Amino acid sequence: MSAEQLDIALPPVLDACCGPRMFWFDSHDRRALFIDKRQETHPMDLGTESTRGRAPAVIAPDIVADFTAMPFADESFYLVVFDPPHIMRHRGGLSGCFSKKYGMLPSKWTEVLRAGFSECFRVLKPHGTLIFKWADTNIPVSHVLMTTPHKPLFGTRVGRHTHWYTFMKEPTQVSIDGRTP
Repeated sequence: MSAEQLDIALPPVLDACCGPRMFWFDSHDRRALFIDKRQETHPMDLGTESTRGRAPAVIAPDIVADFTAMPFADESFYLVVFDPPHIMRHRGGLSGCFSKKYGMLPSKWTEVLRAGFSECFRVLKPHGTLIFKWADTNIPVSHVLMTTPHKPLFGTRVGRHTHWYTFMKEPTQVSIDGRTP
């Protein structure tokens, strides 16, 4: 299904795997379209001392879609946010609060992230910006960055766990005779 089939006007920003929208200052910002392959609610109050009183994790995307095959035309967005799941499926079950809240990566994570980066760049306009967030609790960020041929402009250079990287889509260069060099 394409965005045209969805019959919606697209805002300038796409959150390609929104989850519970935790880092957004306004989780319903009208300038952004929120997609995720899941639409579900998970209780976070498990009755334990550390979880008592926690609000449920609500994953409620505007459109249910997978970041590896997005239903949008090429060059649809000025800004794409890409914060994919970073917990490996084999490293703890689906029963954990964290994995329910943020999702899990399959064992073939390199293929999934490669497809995700490819789709994010496909839907970006020329000179568009991709913001990539990664927590390297299971997989080092250096390994993840090898899943895309694109080079970040700037981002986290040192630190532990959570990393942010900013990419810019280079416009396709076309020669005078219309061929791509």
